[in-house]
Amino acid sequence: MNIIYIHGLDSDANSIKGALLEDYCQSHHPDIKVLRPDLNKSPAQVFVQLSDLVSASGDTSETVLIGSSLGGYFATLISNHTGCPALLLNPSTQPDITLQRFSDNPILDETINNIKLRDQILYTTSGGWSITRADLQWFAEHRLQSVHYPTKLAIFIKEGDELLDPSVSAKFYQQQGTAVTLQAGDDHRFNDFSEQLPMLINILQKLV
Repeated sequence: MNIIYIHGLDSDANSIKGALLEDYCQSHHPDIKVLRPDLNKSPAQVFVQLSDLVSASGDTSETVLIGSSLGGYFATLISNHTGCPALLLNPSTQPDITLQRFSDNPILDETINNIKLRDQILYTTSGGWSITRADLQWFAEHRLQSVHYPTKLAIFIKEGDELLDPSVSAKFYQQQGTAVTLQAGDDHRFNDFSEQLPMLINILQKLV
């Protein structure tokens, strides 16, 4: 089995959860290959990169996705596109809305100081992705409307997530008929990820 770990905002290929996942699999499931791509680029580029990774892995029935936060959004999008099973941790479902915290002006077409607002950098992540209003527009045009393979998804959400509204994500996936597990705690980063890994890997194996 191949696992593609999809990190969240302000993270990269060396994310803590991604590294913990790979170390755990090397120790306890050497037959599982973990891929940890760096996704600090425009959402259109991320979509192409992840789609290509799934295609390159060969049999999609043996490839699964784990997505954290914004990575959960991309995991859902890629699952819809490819049919890959996916496990999501505190997934973002409306990045076009939540990422507006970096913007105070939704207008795209005005020009200020010879720079179109759509190209103006709103925020640069720790991994080097410079988010623009055009990126927010891409997310708006690719908002999650449905889950094409609800039985192939498993969702884990911390009830007190301090960054994303857990009720928004839970409601969306529950309405799509996916398995949603609400956990106590206010930890967006899933700091107990290592303790949960045996259970999460078991669920992934059942999704395949």
